[in-house]
Amino acid sequence: MTSESAGSAGKCVSLVKMHGAHNTFVLVDERPARCADYNGLARTLCARDGPVDGADGILVVLEAREASVAMRIFNADGSEAEMCGNGIRCIARYLFERGEGDAFTIATGSGRIGATVTARAPFAATVDMGPVHFPHGVEEEALEVSGTTWRLYEVSLGNLHAVALVDDVDTVDLLALGKALQTHGRFRTGTNVHLAAALDTRTLNVRHFERGVGLTQACGTGAVAVAAVAIAARGFPSPLDVRVPGGTLAVAWQPGGHAQLTGGAEFVLEREVEL
Repeated sequence: MTSESAGSAGKCVSLVKMHGAHNTFVLVDERPARCADYNGLARTLCARDGPVDGADGILVVLEAREASVAMRIFNADGSEAEMCGNGIRCIARYLFERGEGDAFTIATGSGRIGATVTARAPFAATVDMGPVHFPHGVEEEALEVSGTTWRLYEVSLGNLHAVALVDDVDTVDLLALGKALQTHGRFRTGTNVHLAAALDTRTLNVRHFERGVGLTQACGTGAVAVAAVAIAARGFPSPLDVRVPGGTLAVAWQPGGHAQLTGGAEFVLEREVEL
């Protein structure tokens, strides 16, 4: 970063674009903090016609007293998210490549999260995603959405997820369903929405709609949410491979314990841009 504010027009800022299973982010290293408007910065940087050809969100790396760093996540629409498993792996790789270690504690809106580099070539990191909560128990809830009854599981990993187990994820208009659930009375602040279909006893095929973004290639907390539903409600074994449009993530979880999410993180570009 330059010594000038990232939130001011006409200032040059050094940005790193990364992805975790093609869930794309622009990483902004704010150590020390200089920007006054991360919401606006996210809308600018995530625009598909913007300076880095768009992204799903921005990751703001901040100094922290009782953690390696702090992370704030802002979606493409400028809204702030509590937690992001794919984003944490990107931050772990960024810190690792800078020589800041290979095991990190990252403070997030959902609490402190541990991330450990587990492989270098190809890069992989495992994130301790914390406990998985089912706010209304491990039961499907029937909701009428745009004239259709959907059976959904509600899952929380510090952020909220609605999971539907279906026969084929490609036969559902997930964009329409996701948009409808953002204004449904059941989810007053919106929700992430995921479709999951079993390919075999250890593999799930998954598609994601993320609150504040739309359809995405991957969602780390969403991958954990669908795996937890399969394990707790349908008796699937742990660990599970979760195939998302952007690649494959591995999820290990036992009811009552912490979930572990393993996957890669890749650099796309580093660029100095004028805002």
